[in-house]
Amino acid sequence: MRLDHLAIAAETLDEGAVWLEDLLGVPLQPGGKHARFGTHNRLLGLDDGLYLEVIARDPEAEVAGPRWFDLDRFSGPPRLVNWICEAEDFHAALRHGMRHVPMQRGDLRWDMGVPEDGSLPLGGGYPTVLHWHSDTPPGRALPASGCALRQLTILHPLADAISAELTGHLQDPRVTFEAGDPIKLTAQIDTPRGLVTL
Repeated sequence: MRLDHLAIAAETLDEGAVWLEDLLGVPLQPGGKHARFGTHNRLLGLDDGLYLEVIARDPEAEVAGPRWFDLDRFSGPPRLVNWICEAEDFHAALRHGMRHVPMQRGDLRWDMGVPEDGSLPLGGGYPTVLHWHSDTPPGRALPASGCALRQLTILHPLADAISAELTGHLQDPRVTFEAGDPIKLTAQIDTPRGLVTL
């Protein structure tokens, strides 16, 4: 399992993009629309093949069921809500209510793990999993931004159990777990302006 990207939710895409650009001091790149879940996004490439995604409900889209990333219930200021990993054994990694959903956006194709009700696995404590069917997923295709992930901290009441479950699957020293409530994700990003915390 490999850390692929981090997702920031916002009530509107413009609000989320302005918030992140102001914090990091670098412009986001265009993303696209996810017709299956009625959302749209903008992206920012990080070092080491990672990227940041700002995602929001698309007001022009009609969707038949729940949106992913718990966006139907999202409100408040933009914030980091989800971490997404590419799993070598995708189907074995579909845990905590995730089901297989084939996805497509333009030329990109991938498999995604999404709970039936659109929620986040363990409220965001366990990573959403995907598997790319593309040689150039966003993390490899986006231009360099001069930003890099230093640390991702998952604060969760079941932190020890989640960490134990991922042992041997996710080996990334930047990902740490801390016991706490409420659930919260925090990312430290090195930027041209210095260290920024999301």
